[in-house]
Amino acid sequence: MPPLNEQQLDQNREERREQIKKAALKVFAKRGIIGTKISMIAKEAGISQGLTYRYYHSKDELFIDLVKDAMEETAEAFASLENMSGSPVEKIKDLTKKMLDTSNKHSFMLIQQVQTSDEVPNKAKEIVRQYPIPSFIEQLIPVFKKGQAMGEFCTGDPAKLLMLYFSVLSGLMLLPNKDEEGHQVLDVDILMKLIRE
Repeated sequence: MPPLNEQQLDQNREERREQIKKAALKVFAKRGIIGTKISMIAKEAGISQGLTYRYYHSKDELFIDLVKDAMEETAEAFASLENMSGSPVEKIKDLTKKMLDTSNKHSFMLIQQVQTSDEVPNKAKEIVRQYPIPSFIEQLIPVFKKGQAMGEFCTGDPAKLLMLYFSVLSGLMLLPNKDEEGHQVLDVDILMKLIRE
């Protein structure tokens, strides 16, 4: 078997890094930063602890990397909403489905830890402060106002209605959202009734 070229090596490193991050996200979400050890992350990833340390020197470094990814992905999702096709209600519903998706749940739980725990690295707190929740809500206000004008959303202060909506959504994200067979338990249409006309 011929030796791997530089591009293949880079791809292998990136795949391994993603494998570690995926496992770490799951463990951090379940155990918090204090209850997590690198050995637990390595076990979840199915690799050795030593190999994990080749990619991340500490669990804090890994935690910070995950928080950065989570906040960047959240910012992208909100920023892309205005350019999405569909009516305002379809856009908000689409965003809601993405946020409730199981793959995003662990990222949300990680962000919650940063906001509520004194034990997380200061760098993680700084990253989250760069993306304040009110700025996300502000990005949705034009979409929401358009929906109000079209009669799709209820009347009232868009910022307050959206803040209420996302507060409920945040609470739901912390609950199990799949049954034993893996079916979605939370009905997005029921949640949407909070802001529908």
